[in-house]
Amino acid sequence: MFGLELDYTILLLLCLLCACVFEFINGFHDTANAVATVIYTNSMKPLVAVVWSGVFNFLGVFLGGISVAAGILKLLPPESLVDQTVAHNISIVLALLVSAIIWNLATWRLGIPCSSSHTLIGSILGVGIVFSLLNGDTSLSGVNWSKAKETGLSLLISPLMGFGFTMGLMALLKYKVKTQSIFKSPQADEVPKSWIRGLLIFTCTGVSFAHGSNDGQKGVGLIMLILISIAPMHFALDQDKNPFEIQKPAQTALNGMIELDGQLKDPLVKVQAERIKAELFDINQILAKNSATQVVPVEERLSLRKDILFVISNFEKLKKDGGFSKADKATVKAIDHSLGQIKPLTSYAPTWVIFMVALSLGIGTMVGWKRIVVTIGEKIGKEHLTYAQGASAELVAAGTIGLATITGLPVSTTQVLSSGVAGSMVASNGLSNLQSGTIKNIAIAWLLTLPITMILSGLLFLLFRQLF
Repeated sequence: MFGLELDYTILLLLCLLCACVFEFINGFHDTANAVATVIYTNSMKPLVAVVWSGVFNFLGVFLGGISVAAGILKLLPPESLVDQTVAHNISIVLALLVSAIIWNLATWRLGIPCSSSHTLIGSILGVGIVFSLLNGDTSLSGVNWSKAKETGLSLLISPLMGFGFTMGLMALLKYKVKTQSIFKSPQADEVPKSWIRGLLIFTCTGVSFAHGSNDGQKGVGLIMLILISIAPMHFALDQDKNPFEIQKPAQTALNGMIELDGQLKDPLVKVQAERIKAELFDINQILAKNSATQVVPVEERLSLRKDILFVISNFEKLKKDGGFSKADKATVKAIDHSLGQIKPLTSYAPTWVIFMVALSLGIGTMVGWKRIVVTIGEKIGKEHLTYAQGASAELVAAGTIGLATITGLPVSTTQVLSSGVAGSMVASNGLSNLQSGTIKNIAIAWLLTLPITMILSGLLFLLFRQLF
């Protein structure tokens, strides 16, 4: 399979299975947040709610694009791993998967809404750091720290947005809506009015779809990390696309860089531009050399991928640092457009990968959801969740997660929604309306997730490295 020996093929399949298990756990761990409000407001029966949420998680993965998946790949670039042995790459992948699964199951067993995104990112950082240190790299370049910082900020800011915006939305509802029944806790088995029920089902659907489009993409990125690092010759480039279609845009980009050359004044920026030109020249050379056969040899596909990713990421930096004049901006725009035509060759995921993640996440949503639902519905606030609180928290969560997906940033459904529920409780009756014990447990889990998963994944990598 993919040119691997039988034992490595078995280990690759094991890695893919673990990735599916992670997404399955993600389904019932994170997506329980989406169904908590409709269940606790009697808007949907529990079984109907989880099946409904599972279906829209499935659709979210399929229709959400792969921008977040590309972001996950940038945290631990598989291109930096391919010079290692297959056994070491399998050790890295298994270590981060197993550590993420262990922590997710532990927090689920305790009923603590802990972020699967947080868990996965901590695991990736842990193996990336240990991988770098073992190779004598004290700068820890095995981790893309600029992307890690960006991801960390999104994980920090998004729950604050959930809390603050939900409080604001609750205040607006109190000011504008005269129907006081939406601010009261539903009675047992009391079905809400049609318009309230419709709104709550709509927000549940939005959170489920947004979760699939954001968290599902993390699973897609995880599987692509596995495939590119273990079988790079088969997955370095999108084999459904003709690589020679990028010849013209690659040459256009190179011509544009040559045109800009005389306009650059800063010596450091000029060095950066020279490197971009050199990589664009290499891309053109590879394509020109093989244009007669219209097939890029297996051994050159990874080199082409590395060159493309280098050019795209470094040109983004050049745009910021170049200090281009208005006259140069047309050339910069033309280069940017050309690179956009090149990008799909490396920024992709096969349909079977997306389907596998969507199915794992969708089925997981329908299993084991109750522990987290009880925490969200009963243990964050001292009062039963009201219609207005449920709708406000989910509307803000769906909007926040959807915005993050559009910008390609991973965020935590758990953190955004649970903080939204907390914000709705505070908006109703102040800070005294929160259950301090639950908030404390959630905060402790949030603080401990990164260090624990980093340490656990690093230790597991060292163990697996000895075993394989």
